[in-house]
Amino acid sequence: MRYEPADRLWLAALSHLIPRPQWERTFPITPATLLARHRNLVAKKRDYSKRRRPGRPPTAAAVKALILRMAAENPRWGHHRIHGELTRLGHQISASTAWNILNRAGIDPAPRRSGPTWKQILTAQAEHIVAGDFLHADTARLEHLYAPIMLEHGSRRAHLLGVTANPTGPWTAQAARNYLMSTDTDMTKLKFLIRDRGGQFTDAFDTAFADAGPRILKNPPQAPKANAHCERIIGTLRRELLDSMLILNEHHLRRTLTRYLQHYNTARPHRGIGQLSPSQAETSPPTPIDLADHRVHRRAILGGLTNEYRIAS
Repeated sequence: MRYEPADRLWLAALSHLIPRPQWERTFPITPATLLARHRNLVAKKRDYSKRRRPGRPPTAAAVKALILRMAAENPRWGHHRIHGELTRLGHQISASTAWNILNRAGIDPAPRRSGPTWKQILTAQAEHIVAGDFLHADTARLEHLYAPIMLEHGSRRAHLLGVTANPTGPWTAQAARNYLMSTDTDMTKLKFLIRDRGGQFTDAFDTAFADAGPRILKNPPQAPKANAHCERIIGTLRRELLDSMLILNEHHLRRTLTRYLQHYNTARPHRGIGQLSPSQAETSPPTPIDLADHRVHRRAILGGLTNEYRIAS
């Protein structure tokens, strides 16, 4: 016969009403079993391990991690500033608790723990910088073509200024004026224009941009890393575009670059801006969805040289 917990409870209660010598005749179990069950009931009743300890409750591990993260990401924030940020987010915590967490982690709770890093300085300045350089391409007839490219550091937007087989100083200056008249970029927000020391970039080119606002910064001689962002996009254009197709003539290169840069600015993800496209970074990230519940359409770009994917409406 199997006894349920309720049955055992009744047997333990009855054991207090019946003299011990009569247990063997009254209960269909041994005295040792009955006593063991009784001890278990007493132990459970006197168990205080689940009761809250006196004093303040411990700070959740996720909150501690968030405090340390804020301190690492904001070297100028002290414990009062971090306490205020947590309060603004809706979490009730004392400033002394934030101080203790930082102190135990070996982080100075006072502000100005260290100066800004190079990454922080460059990121803060990126939105005020535009860079320019020439892309070179050879046609199927081995004609050498030139295409000046402008890149906004902050948004990662790229612009084509034109295509020519003879990039003289006057042509480059006129291409700059055409770009300034047609661009939607607010040039007053740009403080610096980075370029190399090529002969195509004349004083007229510098004057066209200087009048719009940016200050001209020239690369040191033979130092392509000084204009690394622009060098990178030119490398991207070669790897993803020019290395996979034959350019027929100047018109073909202009049309191809225009179409690809449209894809580059509106649909291609960039690691420098959180794997978003420049157009997404300027507005807002997409709302997270479950792709299993949606259909994804492919759109071929430049005859299938690359593709764009969109959620079907």
